Amino acid sequence: MANLQKEDITKMQIKRIENEIRDTPKHKATEHYVGRLRAKLAKLKERIEEQESKKTGGGGGYAIRKQGDATVILIGPPSTGKSTLLNRLTNAHSKVAPYLFTTVSVIPGMMQYKNTDIQILDVPGLIEGADIGKGRSREVLSVVRGADLIIIMSDIDRVQAIKHIAKTLESSGIRINKKKPEVKIEKKNSGGLIIHSNIKQGVDKETIKEIAREMGIKNAEITIKESLDVEELIDAFSKNRVYVPAIFVINKIDVGNFQNHEKFILISAEKGSGIKKLKKAIWRKLGFVRVYLVNPDAEPDFSNPIVVKSGYSLADVAKKIGGEFFENKKGAKIWGNGAKFPGQEVSLGKEVVEGMMIRFF
Repeated sequence: MANLQKEDITKMQIKRIENEIRDTPKHKATEHYVGRLRAKLAKLKERIEEQESKKTGGGGGYAIRKQGDATVILIGPPSTGKSTLLNRLTNAHSKVAPYLFTTVSVIPGMMQYKNTDIQILDVPGLIEGADIGKGRSREVLSVVRGADLIIIMSDIDRVQAIKHIAKTLESSGIRINKKKPEVKIEKKNSGGLIIHSNIKQGVDKETIKEIAREMGIKNAEITIKESLDVEELIDAFSKNRVYVPAIFVINKIDVGNFQNHEKFILISAEKGSGIKKLKKAIWRKLGFVRVYLVNPDAEPDFSNPIVVKSGYSLADVAKKIGGEFFENKKGAKIWGNGAKFPGQEVSLGKEVVEGMMIRFF
């Protein structure tokens, strides 16, 4: 009962601060005050998350072991066809029915594509109030936070639901299609806060310090390497922010007409249209590349592929093959993409690209 009362008090505080932010005129004179309010709001939402995690034992019945090369979450309102899409993409057999809340637990499936095993999870539909723990949504969000990619999906009759879900994720500390702010925080035992930045900021140093203090940072040297606004500063100082790429999908295009193709991938999970395009988008958004290992004395070819993430070095590839394999490697010869000429000798720090052929030595 005490925990419930604490949670209710925190939710009331959140509501009060949200109203205060909404009612405060936005201009230079109130920037400092609103910045503190937004930081306080973020801290209270973190507290809600901690309370929910303790109450459910860290996710209730939704804990899923990550498998394969990456984990993708299917998220959206109830009855948009997520289960049908999961069955279309993978070997799963998720129950499909034309009524709300068919999916009452996390349903996993595995998609094989371009030499990768991509785990796809169908989770219960998000409902309004997810960011303050309403219904099962808090448990759903705990699974989403561990994903490598989110597919936000709705149907042709509820396109606006995608915007609402994205807003809910933002309110819950999940940043989609964004990069982590370039801020270095070096905590100290004393000395207060020292701000370093050679870049003009959107807020003054005193506001930055107030936001840091509200987020629990009392003594530290803070180096800001890019221009940030209040929300981005709060993100940089927060402990619960995660940054996940996302794809937006509109389903059931076979029963209606939808012309906006810029932000969305259009599919019919039932008929199978648009599925090839979606698979390609998943691969691209996950940042996978295929490289090809060349055995000693063998001719370079594409018969021995290995899948790694974009940005990997040749050293990372060797480590992925195995610790013993990596131990004695000093360099590599490369062919194809990334090579200036066939058989170019490069260091293990060389970054891989799609289609590169590699022989380690």
